[in-house]
Amino acid sequence: MASEKKDKAKQSGLGRFFKGVRIEFGKIIWPSRETLVKQLIAVVCATVITGLLIAVIDFGAQNLIDVLVKVNAG
Repeated sequence: MASEKKDKAKQSGLGRFFKGVRIEFGKIIWPSRETLVKQLIAVVCATVITGLLIAVIDFGAQNLIDVLVKVNAG
């Protein structure tokens, strides 16, 4: 009788959750090394380009603010 309660406890709550997690992990299709490297390169390039774009916009905005402050101060 005690073992039946333990079995029911395993089937409900956390036991079912972790069983479901294990089943879902089995469904994952992992990319090949070649695909992974290509995607990594794409992400790094996009990150660098975005960073450069933000730096250029920041530099331009800062210079514009400096010009506007000097015009108003002078």
